[in-house]
Amino acid sequence: RDEGEMRDMLYTMLEHTGPAAMRYPRGNGVGVDITREPELLEIGKGEILRDGGEVAIVAYGAMVHPSLEAAEQLAKERIETTVVNARFVKPLDPLLLALARTKRLIVTVEEAYLAGGFGSAVLELLEENGLQDKVRVVRMGVPDRLITHGDAKLLLAKYGLDADGIYSRVKESIEVLDDRRTKSRRGVVS
Repeated sequence: RDEGEMRDMLYTMLEHTGPAAMRYPRGNGVGVDITREPELLEIGKGEILRDGGEVAIVAYGAMVHPSLEAAEQLAKERIETTVVNARFVKPLDPLLLALARTKRLIVTVEEAYLAGGFGSAVLELLEENGLQDKVRVVRMGVPDRLITHGDAKLLLAKYGLDADGIYSRVKESIEVLDDRRTKSRRGVVS
C-alpha cells in the first residue's frame, strides 16, 4: 500500500522459508515515513483500516489509498464503509469469510487484470465456503484486454481505479442493492 509496507513485505519475504513473490506498482510511493525498522507480517493476514457499515472495500497494493479516499467521500454521504488492506493475494485471509457473513456488498479493488485475479480468487473462496449467495461481490480492476502504456494516474482514472471511480462504483452498487431490496418488499422479483 505504501513504501513502509513494501519494506515490511520485503523483510517478510526474506524471513519466509519457501517461495514468495511480490507485485509492486511502477512510479512513486505516497510519501510515508520509512525510518522505522521493517516489521515481520503474518502471511495471509490483512488489516482492517476502517470499520463500519454494510459495505466492505477490499483492496491491496496501490489501490488501498484510493479506496480509503473513496470511503471518506462515502462517509460524507452517511455511507459507512469497511476498508481492508488485503495485503496478500495468496493465501487469502479468512477475514473475507467474516465479511461475506456480515456485509451486503464486498468490492474488491486491484490494479491488475480481473480475469484470474484477486477478485476472482475471492469469489472462489466464497463459493468453496457456500457464501457466494450471501453477499454481492463487485470486482474492480483492469479489463482483460491489451492496455496501452501511459501515465499511470490517467490510466487508473480511465478504468475507474482512482478514488472517484471507486466511490462511483460503490455508490452505484449500493443503489442496485437498495432497488432490489425495495422490489422484493413489494413482491416484485428481478
